Amino acid sequence: QVRLVESGGGSVQAGGSLRLECAASGLPTEHIYMAWFRQAPEKREGVAILYTGVNLTWIANSVEGRFTLSHDTTENTVYLQMNSLKPEDTALYYCAAGQRVTGVWSAGAYDYWGQGTQVTVSS
Repeated sequence: QVRLVESGGGSVQAGGSLRLECAASGLPTEHIYMAWFRQAPEKREGVAILYTGVNLTWIANSVEGRFTLSHDTTENTVYLQMNSLKPEDTALYYCAAGQRVTGVWSAGAYDYWGQGTQVTVSS
């Protein structure tokens, strides 16, 4: 049974940092697309994606230079380090995973989803 569990969300002031974690179980540690999407009112956006094993990453333009992805193979956990946070980063952040993903920015391409973790950035 596949399970994705997110943690690390919270409330910070603009300019602050948070690190989100997505612990995956029931999935291989390599050749899996692990993604972060965020949902704000009336807007869903892909944030960052990592292809495990080769550590190929895609970062959205809106967060490039501020957010980075990493993967701990031993724990099969993906980390999203978020620095220089802005109020517009406020959203519910979801971790997603898929093995056969065509179109990495398409939410529908992912088979598994976590429950989400809230990030709130105040000005």
